[in-house]
Amino acid sequence: MSSGGNGLGQPLPDTVEEAQRIIKVATERDVLLRLLGGIAFRLRSPSSLEANLRRKYVDVDFVGLRKQRKEIQQLFDDLGYTPRTTFNAMNGHTRLIFNDIKNERRVDIFLNEFEMCHKLDFSNRLKLDSLTLPLADLLLTKLQVFEITEREYRDVIAFLKDHELGESDELTEKINAKYIAKLTSDDWGLYKTVTLNLGRIEEALGAYLPSSDDQSVVKSRINSLRKKIEEEPKSFRWKMRARIGEKVRWYELPEADREVVDSRPVTERLASSSPS
Repeated sequence: MSSGGNGLGQPLPDTVEEAQRIIKVATERDVLLRLLGGIAFRLRSPSSLEANLRRKYVDVDFVGLRKQRKEIQQLFDDLGYTPRTTFNAMNGHTRLIFNDIKNERRVDIFLNEFEMCHKLDFSNRLKLDSLTLPLADLLLTKLQVFEITEREYRDVIAFLKDHELGESDELTEKINAKYIAKLTSDDWGLYKTVTLNLGRIEEALGAYLPSSDDQSVVKSRINSLRKKIEEEPKSFRWKMRARIGEKVRWYELPEADREVVDSRPVTERLASSSPS
């Protein structure tokens, strides 16, 4: 039961601090977790604190390894979280959800693959950085969203303002544009959504960046990434799907799920709340 009774305390009220606490304890236990989502962008982009780019961070998202599912479940139990019991039983081979009831916050853990509008396999990418997914992967998690929202605009613009493009994963503070181009060259659907969103974000720059110099920097990086994507040789699979084009939908629209509830059986909830 979720008591946090292993000397680890209860979830912290501050979401950013709590995300860092989780990573610290996971690392100590050799559990491989890496941040993605808004908190990851907040930690990797100083510009996310600027007035026009700042936003609220409610939940915490991670990617972990499927083979460590049991260790991840134990970790969050010890950290004081309540599991989404039914969801985890039905979907635990790909995704786990835990709730912090007191702070009305939830934690999502994607196992191996991140699957929303498009599927991205991160199982071999988790050791490239010690805190978050690599920058290129983080950017892709936002650019793969077909119906982008205010938070995607803010996160991506801050991200591109702060980070140059690179050609490898070795330069951890540069976005590996070559990697993004390779992935999109084999998946027409991903290519379509990513390039569509780059155009949308470019058009919106004036609403988020008051400085024309900052706008120029981000626009230049968008255009450089777009050029890299277009120039990458496309696979046979990409070309075959491109023939169909927009006649068939190329993305998924995941259902919204913001539930933060204690989904354990009543008897277990009562037991966990009883005086020790």
